[in-house]
Amino acid sequence: MIPTLDPGTLVIQSAYPDPPFDIMENGVATGFDIELMHAVCARLGLALRALAYTGEDFNGIFAGLAQRTCDAVISGTTITPERATIVKFSQPYLVFNQGIAVNRRLTGDIADIRYYPYHGIETALDDLEAGHIGLVIKLFPVISWLVKDRPSLAVAMQVPTRERLGIAFAPDRTDLCDAIEAAIQALRDDGEFARLQARWPGTQATV
Repeated sequence: MIPTLDPGTLVIQSAYPDPPFDIMENGVATGFDIELMHAVCARLGLALRALAYTGEDFNGIFAGLAQRTCDAVISGTTITPERATIVKFSQPYLVFNQGIAVNRRLTGDIADIRYYPYHGIETALDDLEAGHIGLVIKLFPVISWLVKDRPSLAVAMQVPTRERLGIAFAPDRTDLCDAIEAAIQALRDDGEFARLQARWPGTQATV
């Protein structure tokens, strides 16, 4: 069995809300990422424990790997050169563009850029609905999910950033990374990965 911080259990950390990847429903973690890791754990003979990241700055989520409070971070996480200097990333498991959400009823020039904390996405969308800001940019499947119940908002376009999503590990955990990559490949080969995507609309990778 692959060694983990808690023997027999894979501890992952995710940030919420990040639908359709990471969703908290009545205190229970779900979403594509969570279901994917449940399937991975089933293949590796491990139980899964999902922890919620509560920091304001998303990049703080990686501290848990160095502090040995989690085995892996999976949270619709874009692989970047800066992040790759402090963690080991898996091979990309999905690729997406950024999406731009706008208020259907309003138009105007961009006057300024306003930054919201990671957990402030709902506030940003409230401000977009109220006309306080002109647009919101976020990973395409996430912003598409978040505006679907807001009739005045729409995702007007995708920016072709082709962001590669990966699972992050402590730099010395090549063994765990390799085992999880092999499990994901097996899930692709037997069709389970595609079935998970079908259960979570919007997770089909960008072509």
